[in-house]
Amino acid sequence: MRVKAAPGIRFPREDKPRNYIEQDETEVPATAYYLKAIVDGDLVDLDAAKPAASKAAASTNTTA
Repeated sequence: MRVKAAPGIRFPREDKPRNYIEQDETEVPATAYYLKAIVDGDLVDLDAAKPAASKAAASTNTTA
């Protein structure tokens, strides 16, 4: 899954805690560690954000 840190956050990687996930897109496994960080708001799930944006764009393109 693709994630990035929330604004102003440096989040430690699960496998290398001295390396941080920052504002760059990073590929990580869908483990409990990262899923909890998403729920807590420390990480942003870029895969989940993408379909929501596509659905919003599709709903504005309806014709009457």
